[in-house]
Amino acid sequence: MQFVLAGIVWGSSFLFMKVALEGLSPGQVAWSRLMLGGLTLGLIVLLRREHLPRRLRIWGHMTVLAVTFCVAPYLLFSWAQQHVTSGLASIYNATTPIMTAVMAGLLFRVERLKAVQVAGIMVGILGVVVIIAPWQGLDFSQGVVAQFAILGATACYGFSFAYMRRFVSDTGMTALVFSFLNIGIGALIMLGLTPVVALAPVALDPWIIASVVLLGCLGTGLAYIWNQNTVRAWGPTRASTVTYITPIVGVVLGVLVLGETVSWNEPVGALVVFLGILLAQNRLVLARRRRNDEGADAAPLVQSSGGASAPSLAD
Repeated sequence: MQFVLAGIVWGSSFLFMKVALEGLSPGQVAWSRLMLGGLTLGLIVLLRREHLPRRLRIWGHMTVLAVTFCVAPYLLFSWAQQHVTSGLASIYNATTPIMTAVMAGLLFRVERLKAVQVAGIMVGILGVVVIIAPWQGLDFSQGVVAQFAILGATACYGFSFAYMRRFVSDTGMTALVFSFLNIGIGALIMLGLTPVVALAPVALDPWIIASVVLLGCLGTGLAYIWNQNTVRAWGPTRASTVTYITPIVGVVLGVLVLGETVSWNEPVGALVVFLGILLAQNRLVLARRRRNDEGADAAPLVQSSGGASAPSLAD
């Protein structure tokens, strides 16, 4: 349930950002979601009387993650969604596992990339090219720059996931404390940047207020706890398949609520990206090996039963 809820909320976040941008600046949207997310998680930490880590090393690593996993990508997504549809932004968000594979294998070297994984990265890049559709002409004044900004945001996510695995996988923090430090430190950074990113006129209505509250309290608050619980229950590889849910939710809501249109190359490119994810995470090889293992386990049972005992075994 937490896996599905996180996928739905994060898929809806692109709609919430798009609506919020009608009355707020990109900086104000990022500022608001981090403040509300930090307050939500902080309240839950107080109610549950969770203990925060005491080692400065952990706080230093969590500060790095606050910048790369929250502040930078939130600002990039908010700015970019002024120029692209919420559905397209959600599709690009699905490149996160490929970015993670690149960062984990090439930058931090926490895992060795196999040939099939390198092929998956290349297939994922091909999928991105299909989504950008360079044959339609490139408008570097807005649309294409915004799409590269979103890819920069997913690269930040990939960096952060690999950084987590390298430096904070053994800290002993609960999912709630980890999420609170991540978002809370990001909120403090944003608070310090208030004169730069948040001091501007606003135009609020009930829809904008509701979008900001949902984006902050749910998308930047509770959903992080749900995701961390899923990672700890299933492992990072299976938990990362939440990226299969978010584009579907984002595109459907963009079409139904905002009346956005979808070009043929966007879903086709998304499918190519998903194939790249399967290869980059080595899922196809693992699934084939699992089927072979199951077949090998089943074969001796049938053979050892003999021809006469096979019917009784079936009974």
